[in-house]
Amino acid sequence: MGCILVLFAMFLPRVTLFCLWLFGDYLQRAFSGQWFWPLMGFFFAPYTTLAWAYANLHGGVQGGYVVLVVIAALLDLGSFGGGSRHVRKK
Repeated sequence: MGCILVLFAMFLPRVTLFCLWLFGDYLQRAFSGQWFWPLMGFFFAPYTTLAWAYANLHGGVQGGYVVLVVIAALLDLGSFGGGSRHVRKK
């Protein structure tokens, strides 16, 4: 079951964030009840938002979780770059 959730989060991060918000308090606990940062993360950096929430619920962004958040941020930046390259080809 855990592997399916990870694959779901990798291929559909915004759907995963919406489901986490709708069916639980996972994001509220990770972001201390704030609504602004998860909302901005939903639109601009979904992978980083998921990684940040996962890291904060497991003791904070330290140690190996820093690597997870950095990789997620690079994935988000890569998705922006890939989209602009696709637009330029047309």
